[in-house]
Amino acid sequence: MAQPLRFRRSTETWSAGRVRDELLAALDANIGATATSPWYRAPSGYAARRFEMDNGDVALFAYAESGSGGYWLGNTETPSALWRTEKEGFDEAPHGVSRWAQREFLAGLHDEAPWLEPYTYLSWFFLPVFCSKDGRETSREFFREHAAGFPDADRDDALAFYDDFLKTGILEPHRHVMAGKLGTSEYLDLTRTSAAMGEFDAAWLLHEAGYDVTPEIEVATGHSLDFRAERPDGSAAHLVEVTRPLPVNERSAGTPTAAIRDTVATKTDGQLAKHGGGATLLVDCSSFPDDDWRALLAAEPDVQHRPAAVFRVRPSGRVEGYTKGALPIDLGF
Repeated sequence: MAQPLRFRRSTETWSAGRVRDELLAALDANIGATATSPWYRAPSGYAARRFEMDNGDVALFAYAESGSGGYWLGNTETPSALWRTEKEGFDEAPHGVSRWAQREFLAGLHDEAPWLEPYTYLSWFFLPVFCSKDGRETSREFFREHAAGFPDADRDDALAFYDDFLKTGILEPHRHVMAGKLGTSEYLDLTRTSAAMGEFDAAWLLHEAGYDVTPEIEVATGHSLDFRAERPDGSAAHLVEVTRPLPVNERSAGTPTAAIRDTVATKTDGQLAKHGGGATLLVDCSSFPDDDWRALLAAEPDVQHRPAAVFRVRPSGRVEGYTKGALPIDLGF
């Protein structure tokens, strides 16, 4: 399975002739390709070409006009001349190259999916997945047809909710990791994509409560927990794990209570059991429709881990929930 969009960095010397002979020729022979000028001015000190493939794939190549070095970014096959190059994220490549390449792909994304254009920050944040080789269609479908995992919600309300949250910038240093959680499969897995958005919901909840969040915290047992939540002044830090139950109509569990207990049991028998205690569990029920959530909130059933918070957020920003055990994090409910 292809990964989220990343640069390939060449340390060799390139020229217009070599680009034509070793990149364009290889792409054209295998899948059909045309080389054009880029849509935006090339970054300072670089020459650049845009490659458009017959199957809809796109690639960019910027190479130093004096000296050696070049940067390839594409959601297509990699020409053999670049096979042994190192990969770099958007924040690792030179700023000018990265900014130019992202402008090119973002413009293409909005041309193909104009419904995303009003949500520029969401578009930018998930660009590595929205424009990935295998996952571009499925990731867009998840946001377009499934309101990013919110049941009974208007798509635009859901996209505006995440766009506003991502504008805060708290996840920007971890963009590649967090965006990549959606996956880049050519087949849409609603369980996986919804679970990924559960982590964004939890990050939003922690941010609203006044915490900074850092994802993918490695612990002594050799695995990772989802977040470290800490006050900006460093006065308190807590490890947090997130789980998101499927709604009753999408699983074998017959009641909302059984749904959350089954899901939490998976965590307590796995990562949390290995961790040996000390982590707070956040159970995101944002995938539950109104009736199931109301029944759950009225019963406030126990879960197999303490401390835990069970919550549901809506695109309006309304959040409800309950806690079990001595929760070290103040979530306001």
